[in-house]
Amino acid sequence: MWKEEDNNLKRSFQFKDFKEAMAFINDVAEIAEALNHHPWWSNVYNKVEIQLTTHDAGNTITELDHKLAAQIDEVYKSYEA
Repeated sequence: MWKEEDNNLKRSFQFKDFKEAMAFINDVAEIAEALNHHPWWSNVYNKVEIQLTTHDAGNTITELDHKLAAQIDEVYKSYEA
């Protein structure tokens, strides 16, 4: 579940292994590039942390962040199956 904290939308994701986490990151990167809205993220082994904020709006949460978050959730669902 996404949390609003410090003008960011934040969420943690967990995968079966590092390879799956990296595949998820690459899938999300395609969407982020298409939206021209790039997340801050980190990856340690099978965990991915993502933060979304809109720099052009003064580093605050906008509809674009919510749109990307929803699309990231859809990508993640395909890994949960």
